[in-house]
Amino acid sequence: MPSADSSATLTAAEVQSLFADLSDQPVLILAVSGGPDSTALLWLAAHWRKAIKGGPKLIAVTVDHGLRPEAKKEAVAVKQLAHSLRIEHQTLRWSGRKPSTGLSEAARLARYRLIGRVADDAGARYVLTAHTRDDQAETVLMRLAHGSGIKGLAAMARVSGYPSEVYPADGDGWQKLLVRPFLDVPKGRLVGTLREAGVAYADDPTNRDPRFTRPRLRAAMPLLEREGLSRERLVRFARRMRRVDDALEDAVEDATVALGSYCSKELKRVEFSAAAYARLSAEVALRLLGRAIEQVGDEGPVELGKLEALFDAFAASSGTARLRRTLAGAVITRIGDRMTVERAPPRRSRQAGPASKRP
Repeated sequence: MPSADSSATLTAAEVQSLFADLSDQPVLILAVSGGPDSTALLWLAAHWRKAIKGGPKLIAVTVDHGLRPEAKKEAVAVKQLAHSLRIEHQTLRWSGRKPSTGLSEAARLARYRLIGRVADDAGARYVLTAHTRDDQAETVLMRLAHGSGIKGLAAMARVSGYPSEVYPADGDGWQKLLVRPFLDVPKGRLVGTLREAGVAYADDPTNRDPRFTRPRLRAAMPLLEREGLSRERLVRFARRMRRVDDALEDAVEDATVALGSYCSKELKRVEFSAAAYARLSAEVALRLLGRAIEQVGDEGPVELGKLEALFDAFAASSGTARLRRTLAGAVITRIGDRMTVERAPPRRSRQAGPASKRP
């Protein structure tokens, strides 16, 4: 969203444009933690719905991860604000033991799992989050640091599939979607809008905790900006990567048709010509193979580094040699001119104790 002032309040027209394509939905779920961004989501969505005289039912959901004592009080404040705006609110709690490592990712998946259940119960397909342009820039930096490929460097899209680790699409292809209305909005504009309206919000100290990657990158942004790596340029870079990613995905679709490959849902098997596959450009071939593995495997998304190693092994071997590898719950086999990708057999469970010895 263009603006000469990154701290200027949002106008009524801008708010309408942010939510306009959601007006035909029966129910929208709002993920609201109580911080400034998500509080702005709650506040602005309520005023948008009021302005259009009707529109979707809004349900705000707050997840208490049980990691900070202040979280309970913050959830109560969100509930009070939601009720003052005539919006239904639910507080959910992440119970059970917390992991000693990978806490941020585990909390993220727990949050989406809990919110997803509310969406299921309400018959809602769309879950709205308050990610901003600032979050997008930080995500690009995180993906760069983790060695992501083009798809990862495209960062977040305004509309994307719900995390497959939590809720995969069903057999008919129906899938809950995440919507990020503020992805082109600077965080400062949301904060300015709340201050102008006199709306209070919580301050989560975790957002400044140097133990976590995102706060460390956020603290480094002033130095990066002095070197020319501003948030605006990082976001522009992500848009360019998304254009490239879209073009490559179209090329994979064309290659899938050209190879005559097909996926048997009953047998969980994909088959295509090895010779024709070898003639594809490397990136298209890599993606086609990864897509096939994800279609039939049962271990979630394929890690790019492992997929590249698998692809290199097939490319380096003789075209006539029989080759068989396993990745992400799938078995990939080349015999002569046929390549097959099929579901790997279940892993054998280990016996409870050592095998008994003969006397």
